[in-house]
Amino acid sequence: MAFRLRLAPEHTNINFFAYQWAMLVTSCVMILASIALWAVMGLNFGIDFQGGTTIRTESNQPVDVAAYRQAMTGLELGDVAITEVFDPTFDADQFVAQVRIAAQDGSEAVTPETIQLVEDALKTVDPSITFPSVESVGPKVSGELIWSAILAVVGASGAILIYIWLRFEWQYAVGAVAALVHDIIITIGVFALFQIKFDLAIVAALLTILGYSINDTVVIFDRLRENLVKYKTMPLRDVMNLSANETLSRTLMTTGTTLIALIAMLIFGGDVIRGFVFAITFGIVIGTYSSVYIAKNLVLMIGLDRTDKPKKGAPDEYADIDA
Repeated sequence: MAFRLRLAPEHTNINFFAYQWAMLVTSCVMILASIALWAVMGLNFGIDFQGGTTIRTESNQPVDVAAYRQAMTGLELGDVAITEVFDPTFDADQFVAQVRIAAQDGSEAVTPETIQLVEDALKTVDPSITFPSVESVGPKVSGELIWSAILAVVGASGAILIYIWLRFEWQYAVGAVAALVHDIIITIGVFALFQIKFDLAIVAALLTILGYSINDTVVIFDRLRENLVKYKTMPLRDVMNLSANETLSRTLMTTGTTLIALIAMLIFGGDVIRGFVFAITFGIVIGTYSSVYIAKNLVLMIGLDRTDKPKKGAPDEYADIDA
């Protein structure tokens, strides 16, 4: 008999509704806290959304942020942020910093002449300093990118809503999309709390979270639909618990193997992709939580019509899913 690894026993009987209201209140508090963080602290928009120029510096001498700032004092650049970058993959004599210059009023981006002045000023502090990359985005372009990002997330959520509605029933669609909105709001709230740079890469991560979270939710919903046909007299709450338990091993296996790869990238992938990987890592954790505790709980609150058999799809279409 072939050996198969299971992260959960073959037959579990966990009551996922035991703390139903506590979970709902916790999620509501996290959503409200996230919205408050957006309003009070705001997001640390990257150069994609804010407009301006980011200059990346490298040197074999330790970064002296105060000296860098003093060297640029007379340049009258307005809002300048200097951040030292730490990464375990850097060499012992590799010191990296980012000089972020906001776009000037009336200009599309920081001019090449201004960038050259900044580089010359920094070289007076550290002659060995180099500038491996310079990124510039104009305010007009950054404003368009913000709206494009919002439309991308809203459009993806709307498409998922329609798909789940057609594939299952409208109650499932409401529960699934509510869980997705829950995941996105809380993930963005974490970025506001820790002031992690929010750029186009993070938008791509949010779209990835939408796809991953809905995949796990659909698996649970499909098993629920099968069990509703199989157990016609069992209370809806018990059928939902049964369905979540039957797919628990699959949920843990998928989430666990994905997190192994993501944590490795988070540690060794470097600072360039760290924000992107962190967003996906946190999103997968919160997405798994919402699939198990939010989506189906909302469906239970709305209720399902069990008088007729499901009209969409054969009852045993996914009966061979290895849970």
